[in-house]
Amino acid sequence: MENNQNTNLTENSLKNENPEKGFKKYLLFGWELLKIALIALVIVLPIRYFLFQPFIVKGESMSPTFESGDYLIVDEISYRLSEPKRGDVIVFNYPKDKSQRFIKRVIGLPGETVSVSNGEVKLIGNTGENVLLEEYLPDDLETIGDIKMSLNEDEYFVMGDNRDYSYDSRAWGVVPKEDIIGKAFLRLFPLNNISHISQPAY
Repeated sequence: MENNQNTNLTENSLKNENPEKGFKKYLLFGWELLKIALIALVIVLPIRYFLFQPFIVKGESMSPTFESGDYLIVDEISYRLSEPKRGDVIVFNYPKDKSQRFIKRVIGLPGETVSVSNGEVKLIGNTGENVLLEEYLPDDLETIGDIKMSLNEDEYFVMGDNRDYSYDSRAWGVVPKEDIIGKAFLRLFPLNNISHISQPAY
């Protein structure tokens, strides 16, 4: 008799449970998940689209500094506060086809004249004519080409570190500042080569 009473109590409890209450619990749980997702988007999207963005190196134009497959983080905010500097490694929209992104090193600055001849890079500006010393390049590497180019305001002359295999300003001209996305800030992959990307000293 006692067992029958317990069974009846259990059945009555299940019958009396309000289905709307269970639905509201699921609804509240779903709303909490949605809020978390929205907060994450509010935090992540500005970082992704306005401060930093990833870039994967393709090709050998920046070897040995960067190899194909290196995963970099590009700093997009610095150039809103300051101008690109000589030696910066920048990512930019290729001026001849804005759908492509290139990575190169800044060599010539606005107002300068860049001369490439006899394996040397010379810069002509307010301080006269000077040979550019590039300690980040292998000692036996020469810069091929025979070109002399003057830069206007907000124009930059760029080259890849792998001078024999880089398609750069020597071939297609200057990079307008408006096409610069940002500068390479951090290498995250390969894992054994994680490093901050610093500007070389001249």
